[in-house]
Amino acid sequence: MNAAEEAARRRTFAVISHPDAGKSTLTEALALHARAITSAGAVHGKGDRRGVASDWMEMEKTRGISVTSAVLQFTYRDLVLNLLDTPGHADFSEDTYRVLAAVDCAVMLIDAAKGLEEQTRKLFDVCRHRGIPVITFINKWDRPGREALELLDEIEQEFRLLPTPVTWPVGIASDLRGLVDVREPGRMLRYTRTPGGAKEAIEEAVTADRAAEEEGEDWQRATDELELLGETGARHDPETFLAGESTPVFFGAALSNIGVRLLLDAVVDLAPPPGPREQSDGGHRPLEAPFSGLVFKVQANMDRSHRDRIAFVRVCSGIFERGMTVTRAASGRPFATKYAHSVFGQDRSSVDTAYPGDVVGLVNAAALRVGDTLYDGKRVEFPPMPTFAPEHFAVVRPVDIGKTKQFRRGIAQLDEEGVVQVLVSDIRGEQAPVLAAVGPMQFDVVSHRMEFEFSAPVRLESLGYSVARATDAAGGEALNRSRLVHGESMLRVKDKVVLALFPSRWHINSFEREFPDSPLEPLIAAHGTG
Repeated sequence: MNAAEEAARRRTFAVISHPDAGKSTLTEALALHARAITSAGAVHGKGDRRGVASDWMEMEKTRGISVTSAVLQFTYRDLVLNLLDTPGHADFSEDTYRVLAAVDCAVMLIDAAKGLEEQTRKLFDVCRHRGIPVITFINKWDRPGREALELLDEIEQEFRLLPTPVTWPVGIASDLRGLVDVREPGRMLRYTRTPGGAKEAIEEAVTADRAAEEEGEDWQRATDELELLGETGARHDPETFLAGESTPVFFGAALSNIGVRLLLDAVVDLAPPPGPREQSDGGHRPLEAPFSGLVFKVQANMDRSHRDRIAFVRVCSGIFERGMTVTRAASGRPFATKYAHSVFGQDRSSVDTAYPGDVVGLVNAAALRVGDTLYDGKRVEFPPMPTFAPEHFAVVRPVDIGKTKQFRRGIAQLDEEGVVQVLVSDIRGEQAPVLAAVGPMQFDVVSHRMEFEFSAPVRLESLGYSVARATDAAGGEALNRSRLVHGESMLRVKDKVVLALFPSRWHINSFEREFPDSPLEPLIAAHGTG
């Protein structure tokens, strides 16, 4: 087959949500229904948690949260699905943004009791900004929650997005009697959950007459609500969905594996396959063009026995073949792809061929950086990924000065991966770099990884800055000599951009009055829309 034919068999999507909405649980449930795993590890918290395939880092397992993105590739209905699990915590918005640069669709997970939460809003903004269509799954319907119609209204009012139910619950939240597939309204799907949600819930199709007899008022309420929604035009429309104007909505319970199969089918049936990708010059790279790919994530030490480094590359066009030599657009230098892997969480295996939409892990890719374009043949480059505006700053130092070499190597590695931004200044020197983060939990990841992966424990000293602006060398010098403003100029290591750090926006205004000719440019906000 050629690249376009194989791309039509791909679905590359991410699951996004607010923390604790059940994202990792849903990720596993999808893999379970696709027969990619044989038993789901339910998320019970710190002590009783079984292994979740997408959460491979030790810190994730002990805290019961996702702090880094993961890739799961599996087949379903003769299609290849590339599922990119994203960090749910707001402190890791930058990692999520990078993942969303590599997908064609997103599943937005909403807690039935909590509705739209802050991180959900931010991630949806990123999807809208990038033109990514969104499928909505309202989770935890087996627990107390809000009214279904109320949740739909909230989506429409806050997101200006028409919710179009594809499945509808019979029974209120906490008392789920079954689901109606709107495409087959003459029946109800009833579920019998398995112990601990380790296996697929048993699904039984019940006729409308039997449902009316056995479920009474619950069935009548569900049919009345669906009739009302139909009269308002809330029906799935492929064109408005792909245009980002509507979202198909599904109900269920990921922990009990209820409604998950219908969601998985929707990814196959509704989500778009890979298409031509926008280039930096404004054109689009056709699927049939020679190989090109985007590096959207770099991760070290996934395999602690080998201490290697893997770059995740989304194939954008052409056919990738292991061993081919490609060109890195940023440097113009060749890069050999001898060690290429297909990834499933922490597990991986060699991959010989990959097509548009697939994610390839290139091992020992020390030369590659997040945002790099790789290509074969005529030069191509995809738009760069923005760097978020940090709001938390801390000086980092090694606990043991005898491990300075490991300290420097580890900090440089984490900077290249995008775990944090690393800044240096003439005042502090390179021996005391400053870490800049969107959220404070990023510092916890740094401390954990520096100790357990690089054997170089660190201590962090918080700085009193909360706002960063890009400036030039002259602006940095002006800030350092200012007598009125408490601020500091630093150089961002990875791209040599001069950043001006301030305690507050009030201090920015004072600086601009004192030095009106010194430029201060805002950086992109953590929600990705500027």
